Amino acid sequence: MNAPVAAVDLAKPAFTPERQREVAAALRTLLPEYCVLFNEEDTRPYECDGLAAFRQLPMVVVLPENEAQVVRILQTCRDLQVRIVPRGAGTGLSGGAMPIADGVVLSTARLNRIVRLDPLARTAVVQPGVRNLAISDAAAPHGLYYAPDPSSQIACTIGGNVAENSGGVHCLKYGLTVHNVMRVRMVTIDGDIVELGGAALDAPGLDLLAVFIGSEGMLGVVTEVTVRLIPKPPLARVIMASFDDIVKGGNAVASVIAAGIIPAGLEMMDKTSSRMVEPFVKAGYDVNAAAILLCESDGMPEEVEEEIGRMTAVLEASGATAITVSQNESERLKFWSGRKNAFPAAGRISPDYYCMDGTIPRKNLAQVLLGIEAMEAKYGLRCANVFHAGDGNLHPLILFDANIPGEFHRAEAFGAEILELCVAVGGTITGEHGVGIEKINSMCVQFSRAELDAFFAVKRAFDTAFLLNPNKAIPTLQRCAEYGKMHVRNGQLKFPDLPRF
Repeated sequence: MNAPVAAVDLAKPAFTPERQREVAAALRTLLPEYCVLFNEEDTRPYECDGLAAFRQLPMVVVLPENEAQVVRILQTCRDLQVRIVPRGAGTGLSGGAMPIADGVVLSTARLNRIVRLDPLARTAVVQPGVRNLAISDAAAPHGLYYAPDPSSQIACTIGGNVAENSGGVHCLKYGLTVHNVMRVRMVTIDGDIVELGGAALDAPGLDLLAVFIGSEGMLGVVTEVTVRLIPKPPLARVIMASFDDIVKGGNAVASVIAAGIIPAGLEMMDKTSSRMVEPFVKAGYDVNAAAILLCESDGMPEEVEEEIGRMTAVLEASGATAITVSQNESERLKFWSGRKNAFPAAGRISPDYYCMDGTIPRKNLAQVLLGIEAMEAKYGLRCANVFHAGDGNLHPLILFDANIPGEFHRAEAFGAEILELCVAVGGTITGEHGVGIEKINSMCVQFSRAELDAFFAVKRAFDTAFLLNPNKAIPTLQRCAEYGKMHVRNGQLKFPDLPRF
């Protein structure tokens, strides 16, 4: 792999060994020595998040163990004018937690307590380092669970979920993180503790909670989150429907919603994805189908039976060639295991993959799938498509080999064109992975200069010095100008360089 190179916005870092020693020494006056890392062998695990194509060693890593330490860290970094990248479990897929060469990574991994679980109020108060799935495990004895379920839920943490506004396969019915978080306690760059939202259905003043959720660590550092818990449905069943044509499968998604049905989950996988996943998890997928839909119904047994019947009728009318309904909980989980393991299964058939994340109107699903199919031929790369189809959130997995010169650049260009197509049909460049550094150029495609200036104004209101996760998510005027000069050579789009392998 090639050594990382500086990005346009991250060029000429002010890192020096003297600066590193100064910052580390200042932070070690606030924290135990083992909570401040600066030797390369200790900081190497923090050089990237789940988007491992982009890497950068941080100057210092700090792992606070309580909120008071977070306050002092932020105040000290502000005084020293040191830039900070907040980090959760590092499972993000947009480079949002990639370090800065002359900056500090602030990991919330050790803030991992479930502070309080109230089964009567159906809420849980947790620290940001608590794993997503751990909340549901703790709530299970009370017949409750936490609804957002990203595929990485076994490892991802609630702080990162708040930063990226994570979703999951059940977000169609139960919503994203923003719909399931009632309150966030956070620390500003000045060390002020601020509470957004509250225990009531509504909070006075501006809805800053919704602004903060999905802000990718650019506005403050989360120290505590109050989440909404919901009762576990008595029954859940899944329909697995096969289609011999990907357009029919895409149209079937729109037909289910048009029929007034809101499934608990509505996912789609193309043939490449099914053939990629089936040998890995043996979920029982039809590997000859052009597309597979997974449609889940949950609730009281009578409700589930009625809804399964309605969905089956819609799917048959839409041209389904085969329909299987899970008969027990074990079979339901088996059907979902394939979709949940699509990303790791990609590693079995390709040395590398590039996971995109865009959102489109459901009615355009078939159109976009055909567009991606044409791009496969254009770029000479395979693409496995998995979708949160019910809400139009696409996750194309572009398969490539980083050892072949130019393949990653083609994968980047392929991904950028997918996002441009999403915007062209009335969608957006991200659904739940965030912008980070991965999609920062695509922000120039979707938003005007005036809109980007408004985003910067929000950041400035929280972080006047622009020290929190800078150069992420919102492109500068310079970057958009450079992106505008992007040109084509030998059929490949050229983008400004970013740190890469």
